[in-house]
Amino acid sequence: MLKLEKVDTDYGVVAMLRDVTLEVRPGELVCILGPNGAGKTTTFRAIAGLLPLTGGRIEILGHDVSKVRTEALSGLGVGFVPEGRRLFAEISVRDNIRLGFEAQKAPDRFEDRLDEMLAIFPRIGERIAQRAGTLSGGEQAMVALARALVGSPKLIVMDEPSLGLSPKLIDEYFDTVAEINRNGTTVLLIEQNAETALSIAHRGIMLVKGRVVVSGQASDLLASDELRHLYL
Repeated sequence: MLKLEKVDTDYGVVAMLRDVTLEVRPGELVCILGPNGAGKTTTFRAIAGLLPLTGGRIEILGHDVSKVRTEALSGLGVGFVPEGRRLFAEISVRDNIRLGFEAQKAPDRFEDRLDEMLAIFPRIGERIAQRAGTLSGGEQAMVALARALVGSPKLIVMDEPSLGLSPKLIDEYFDTVAEINRNGTTVLLIEQNAETALSIAHRGIMLVKGRVVVSGQASDLLASDELRHLYL
């Protein structure tokens, strides 16, 4: 579904990712973990076409997207949930979700897909006509996920979705992500909340200083002394 092969990126003269190789297979929920500055968001930006590669390649569904512009990726069946949600604050919840539908060029009817989103996220159904900027952080997180999901993507890439959420909301949110995955959507979850992410993931990948240092089954990583030493 997604493959990074020996990916390198720079911010100016500062090396950010070095020789990053990973893959996400169809139906999997894979999490990328790491402390601040590990390269997690840089990985998201590279996958999303927001940061040019200085080496390596990225494939999505067999397509080489190493030099593809961001807006073309959604047509390949990819939904993105960026760090901080990045909603359009001055337009309605409905219109924010519709933007995700239109960007992904979905063949379905928007109203049908919107009904499905509101069944998953009933709380935002109560806020559907409000400006997105008036919602709580938890509600905005739901809208951002609904916007990514509404176009029926095969793959969703999420960057730090738990940021700013209360522990209770984090549990609810991650339960929803796990259910979305069980229903057939492949998920790459980039997250600092290691224990919660690993509790719902199939596999985990650990970044430190822009390099993959540990990878394996999520259950093994949860019990790993190496992961606890590096991160927890």
